[in-house]
Amino acid sequence: MEKSLFKIRENGKYGFMDETGETVIEPQYAEAEDFYNGFSRVRFMDKLVPLDVHGRLLIRQFYKHVGLFEEGLAKVQLVQKWGFIDPRGRMAIPFQFDDAGFFSEGLAPVANGAYGYINKEGEYVIEPQFDGAGEFSNGLAPVVEGAVFGYIGPQGEYVIPPLFDNCLPFQNKVAVVVRQGKWGLIDRKGKMLLKPLFDFHEGYTSGEFFDGMTIAVKGEKYGFVNEKGEVAIEPQFDFAGDFGEGLALIETKGKFGYINKKGEMAVEPKYDDAGVFSNGLAQVKTGGLWGFIDPTGDTYIKPLFDEVLPFRNGLAWVNFKGQWAYINKDGKVVWKEK
Repeated sequence: MEKSLFKIRENGKYGFMDETGETVIEPQYAEAEDFYNGFSRVRFMDKLVPLDVHGRLLIRQFYKHVGLFEEGLAKVQLVQKWGFIDPRGRMAIPFQFDDAGFFSEGLAPVANGAYGYINKEGEYVIEPQFDGAGEFSNGLAPVVEGAVFGYIGPQGEYVIPPLFDNCLPFQNKVAVVVRQGKWGLIDRKGKMLLKPLFDFHEGYTSGEFFDGMTIAVKGEKYGFVNEKGEVAIEPQFDFAGDFGEGLALIETKGKFGYINKKGEMAVEPKYDDAGVFSNGLAQVKTGGLWGFIDPTGDTYIKPLFDEVLPFRNGLAWVNFKGQWAYINKDGKVVWKEK
């Protein structure tokens, strides 16, 4: 199980603490990212360098870019070419690619002119032949030839023919496909579960499922679609956030509240701003300050803070008058910036 570490700040420098508030990695870096798959990335000698949970830097060599670790390897770029390093910073796959994605289900998309897929030994399993390629998920990967997208299996054969203007990796048993600027859903056999109906915005969470539901936008109204391809909640809200723990943030008439998966109002819209439910609580803003509520809408932690983030592993980051702190679910301060 990955050790939970939380980013802290002292005198403008960043380090990490554990869930008890004890400093584990002294604040010493000008920039630091949250940990992911056992590694953070910190600014060192003006480069982003991987940092492990023991505070050790992977600096056998400085790279132009270092990606996140996925399945034990991270892509790195030196000058123009890409390769992969292992968790000790050793070169696992030499620099040789014009472009590279991350490893998923044992394969990574890479390009030398055309895109193909390599295994963790750096050997081509699917020869370069595509104009673009995404990561494998549930045994299928999106690829593009010309301007047409489809899905291939792990041997490179088309499982779902190229019929779409765009398509995204599978999430569980469904995937988003796009035609004429609208997105719909297909299953792993290519069956259309939801005809392209909703506006697709590149870079948005169009068709990205959270808690079994995805936001659907039509015109300027927000609703939700479930993993069966059903319009579970018709677009009717001025804004909506992702579902978390059975509830989703919605906005109507300038106020924020929460609905359940039936579209019923669980917490009446009365907040100036709000966030996603996590660890049984959601952050809400009222009177210019942030606090936390429970799923019934009762105040759990009074609005006292200028900024907050969702609870994670029992702690929430808060900012009070420019000072960082972490609180537990009792509202007690576990750590605060000196």
